[in-house]
Parts: sequence; structure tokens; C-alpha cells
Amino acid sequence: MAPASFLLREEVPCSTAARISDMSDDHGVDSCSRSAASPRRRFPSRWVDGPLIVGAGPSGMATAACLRVKGVPCTIIERNDQVGSLWKRKTYDRLHLHLPKRFCQLPMFPFPDSYPTYPTRDQFVSYLDDYAERFDIKPEFNTAVSKAEFLAEFGIWAVSVVARPAAAMDELDRSCPRAAAATQQYVFFARWLVVATGENAEAFMPSFQGHEDYKGNIMHGSLYRNGKDFCAKKVLVVGCGNTGMEVALDLANYGALPSLCIRDRVKLPVQLLAS
Repeated sequence: MAPASFLLREEVPCSTAARISDMSDDHGVDSCSRSAASPRRRFPSRWVDGPLIVGAGPSGMATAACLRVKGVPCTIIERNDQVGSLWKRKTYDRLHLHLPKRFCQLPMFPFPDSYPTYPTRDQFVSYLDDYAERFDIKPEFNTAVSKAEFLAEFGIWAVSVVARPAAAMDELDRSCPRAAAATQQYVFFARWLVVATGENAEAFMPSFQGHEDYKGNIMHGSLYRNGKDFCAKKVLVVGCGNTGMEVALDLANYGALPSLCIRDRVKLPVQLLAS
């Protein structure tokens, strides 16, 4: 979606509109798009009716749906090209919900009765797509936030975004000039900002002694899909949370030889101990 020209509604005094607009000069600028010697340029700006929601995962969509049924307009943006992108792109094949479905359903839309107590990943992904369709949630995709700042003087948020065509998303890290040429940068102004980007959106890979010299494969759990490529291989799984435990089990089921590296003690659910 092409950025609209800057527009302020009556809630923001017209006398301050130009001053707020000036603040878009430096929002959204990164090292790829402008050097220190190049002139300042003003980025297009948009005023948001109602809250601006960042993230089109379960939390972001639930927030949008609850606002919609109350008649509150909102805008939802998502840096990837689909809703529930983390569930669709960064989960392993055997994943099920770790809690019974009655605790995981989104507002005003229960899971189908045909779903098991612990729905599969694919069932949950289908449920998220149905939820977006049911509440007519249409995020602005391929739109990533680069900066968010609360302008206390005006009581509004200035949120800088970089919008990229889907084909340019993978080029960002490999070719900065090429990616920048395909992008649009602009600034959202909104009275309310909802950050619904999730707690697992960014993979964290710690460094450790000998990391550079290790000749084997090191991968983050978000890249693991199944153990078919690890049959008869020794695999060290670091961490015994939900992902670590399930990955270790999946590796064993595929004939791998997994070991677990645990920082503290193993904590088993009370229900498991009782059984």
C-alpha cells in the first residue's frame, strides 16, 4: 500500500500539524538510505484512526478483533507477508499446543469441536487464518518498524516503518543498496501503540569458546523442522524448555543420538509426577 499524504484529524490542532510533520524528517532513516553528507528529506506520513498494532500474530489479531467489535478503528502492520508468520515459518513439524485448546483460543472464536485437546501446528495455523477472515483483519504486510517514539508534547506516537515488496525482503541483509531501492519509508502517527511482536520473534544465538573452530552444524531451534537429516548422528540440544525437550524427542524418534545440555535442574510438571 502506498503511503498516503500526511493528514491530521481534528483531534490534533492544525497549528501543530506542521511541527509534527517536520518530525518525520529523520524518522525511518538508516545507514543504507542516507549518508551523513546527503541532504535531509521528509518521509511521507500517515495519521492512524485509533490504535496502531504492530504484529499480526495471535495477540495482534486478538487485539484488532476486540477493537473491531467495539467499533474502534485500528491499523495493524506486519513485517512478514502473512498472519501468524512465526507459527508458519519457525516451528518444527511435530509441534502441538502445549496447553489444552480451551486456554489457547482467541477471543470470540472457539476452536472447532473436531480439534483434539492439543491441536497440531497445522491446525492452529488454519485456525489463525480463519480468525483473520472471520473478523476481516487485513494487515499491511511487509512493513517493519525501525523506530517508535512517544511525542509527549502532542500525546501521540511517531512510528517509523520500512515497507518492502515481498521479493525484496530477503535482499535486505545481502545487498543494502538493492533492498533500499525497493523500499518505501514513512511514519505513522497514532495516539495509541500496541506492540504485539511476540517473545520469540528474534532468534538469539550465544557465542561460546571454540564456536569459530567447530566444524559441525550449529543451528537455532527456530530453524529445526524434523530429525530426518540427523539419523545415527550425535546431536547436542542446548536447553530443556518446551522446544529443547521436543526437539530431543523428535531426534530420537528419527534415529539420532541426542544429548541435552541443561543449565539448571530438570523441572517436570506436577501432573506427570502424579501419574
